[in-house]
Amino acid sequence: MAGARGAGRAAATGTRPGKRPSEPEPELEPEETALVSASAASLQDGSDSGLSESEESVFSGLQDSGSDSSEDDPAEGEDGASGDDSHSRMEETSGQQVQAGIPSPRTEVARAKGYEEYAEDSSDEEDIRNTVGNVPLEWYEDFPHVGYDLDGRRIYKPLRTRDELDQFLDKMDNPDYWRTVQDRTTGHDVRLTDEQVALVRRLQSGQFGDVSFDPYEPAVDFFSGDPMVHPVTNRPADKRSFIPSLVEKEKVSRMVHAIKMGWIQPRRPRDPTPGFYDLWAQEDPDAVLGRHKMHVPAPKLALPGHAESYNPPPEYLLSEDERLAWEQQEPGERRLNFLPHRFPSLRAVPAYGRFIQERFERCLDLYLCPRQRKMRVNVDPEDLIPKLPRPRDLQPFPTCQALVYRGHSDLVRCLSVSPEGQWLASGSDDGSVRLWEVATARCMRTVPVGGVVRSIAWNPHPTLCLVAVAVEDSVLLLNPALGDRLVVGGTDQLLSTFVPPQEPAVQPASWLEASEEERQRGLRLRVSHGKPVTQVTWHGRGDYMAVVLATAGHTQVLIHQLSRRRSQSPFRRSHGQVQRVAFHPVRPFLLVASQRGVRLYHLLRQELTKKLRPNCKWVSSLAVHPAGDNVICGSYDSKLVWFDLDLSSEPYRVLRHHKKALRAVAFHARYPLFASGSDDGSIIVCHGMVYNDLLQNPLLVPVKVLRGHTLTRDLGVLDVAFHPTQPWVFSSGADGTVRLFT
Repeated sequence: MAGARGAGRAAATGTRPGKRPSEPEPELEPEETALVSASAASLQDGSDSGLSESEESVFSGLQDSGSDSSEDDPAEGEDGASGDDSHSRMEETSGQQVQAGIPSPRTEVARAKGYEEYAEDSSDEEDIRNTVGNVPLEWYEDFPHVGYDLDGRRIYKPLRTRDELDQFLDKMDNPDYWRTVQDRTTGHDVRLTDEQVALVRRLQSGQFGDVSFDPYEPAVDFFSGDPMVHPVTNRPADKRSFIPSLVEKEKVSRMVHAIKMGWIQPRRPRDPTPGFYDLWAQEDPDAVLGRHKMHVPAPKLALPGHAESYNPPPEYLLSEDERLAWEQQEPGERRLNFLPHRFPSLRAVPAYGRFIQERFERCLDLYLCPRQRKMRVNVDPEDLIPKLPRPRDLQPFPTCQALVYRGHSDLVRCLSVSPEGQWLASGSDDGSVRLWEVATARCMRTVPVGGVVRSIAWNPHPTLCLVAVAVEDSVLLLNPALGDRLVVGGTDQLLSTFVPPQEPAVQPASWLEASEEERQRGLRLRVSHGKPVTQVTWHGRGDYMAVVLATAGHTQVLIHQLSRRRSQSPFRRSHGQVQRVAFHPVRPFLLVASQRGVRLYHLLRQELTKKLRPNCKWVSSLAVHPAGDNVICGSYDSKLVWFDLDLSSEPYRVLRHHKKALRAVAFHARYPLFASGSDDGSIIVCHGMVYNDLLQNPLLVPVKVLRGHTLTRDLGVLDVAFHPTQPWVFSSGADGTVRLFT
């Protein structure tokens, strides 16, 4: 009822419904003005309205309007408080409506039968006020509503199912798309009016929002320059204006005391001389960086030759064929950029057609092309070489060839030295294994094995006299019967004490006893694998040996235990073609070198510990330092890579001393030496000192290049090995010889 009475008062007095008459009327937008005028016209039309104001407010939704419920005046609130007062005042209101010419409620009810209640909405129905207050709207991002109206009901977000294509079509079809913005408090799209667009444009251009405001209006001075009869203020002066200030007296006394104590210094007089100075006065005239030294004069043009003369010699004039060839050439390929001509006199020479173009290009060259004097640094080439110790200070190391072991008829692929350093075993492609005495180069024994010997390894345990030989698909265990007879007999006794288990387990390799004839030749055991064997190596304790097979899959590496005659495959999957394996000398690690990298496995934990990346193509050989913290790898692209396992998985140093592929690398067991053999027929011995101090990097110095092998089938040195106690190195080559360098 209060809303209806407010609407009637708005229609009668021309004010907005729900507002106090004493308050100034807010400025309405054109749409709101049109809606208000339409509602007022419908109320004033007595012949077309049949509902009372209270009933019309129920149908039109004025009772849900935020403006009516929040801004009614107190008298109207009291009207809605009691029923009797509202009934009596309803009658008074009806009388006032009759006097004001407003149709009666019965007439409006009669009209309502043929009238659609939502055909004409007022602006108050669309004025959904979001009364959520000073709450960030980001809190409503996960809720379906955006706030609450004055009655506490939720204001739901409008459904926005339009994608980018619909927005683009709306942008093309809707002429008011550019002036449509989204109201963040309600979520609806609002079309800006012309006045609002003009206001936005004024604010964007830095102008004031009010059109009528003049920022440049003349200022009115409060004190005018004209003499006035009466003063502005006629208050008598204070008494304190005639008495000296005690505060100022105290400040002055403090300053006087500071001057006496020297805490305050008088200002120094300014120097009247001008502050100009020479920028280059302190510069050394002989300095290379002097400004005058950096000036580079422009290059001069080449002087004209005989071809540019007005009367050149006949040999400089082009024939007809040369002229045609000159015209067919590109401008950049021509030897001369003009055609020589002959004129009878200098007076008959015409103007040069390309004069302006060439002058212009010359000017472009002068100011566009930078000219800079290149500073040449005077550096002694000796200073660029790292300071390395002299080789004579790093002795002992092998320097010359001492002995040549001849006897093989084909290339010698592998060799191995006994633990005490007295005997040497070598395997060749001629199908034999030869056992030599190191000191005399005498062949003590020749064992035919019936195939190409790919690898050979002497058992490192000092109480075992056993040699492992890789021949085709088998590993042969030989007792060379050299040296101490007690050691030889103890080895045979150890092999004969094995008792096979009652239920033999399935193994990837088969252990076979040697026949009586083979035992006469020194053969004791044969381990058959079914795939070609490329390498065999022993563990430091002499009970385990690792074998590399030339096959694909996870069975490329097998580990055999001699005492229990067991074989096992330690890996479940393959990480590339395995080239070499080596046991760690101190810890339970196994190093597996594939073509692209080296993997370090912990045998007890059965896990991968580290991956080394040599960055070479491909890894051909592998050796571990006796201390176990450093590894060297040789590659087919003539690189020797040194790894520090405590430092990084990247190479610590890459040595490129060889010219061809590296076939073998080796560490000395006692001396800080390592060697590499290559297909160029040379052996390079390097000093590799590893310090106990972890903060000091290893010292790598190449000390000697040893030559002696002749190249055969483009192959040079195939294997190298150090003597266990002396600074000697053995090498086997494709020329069928084994050489000792001491």
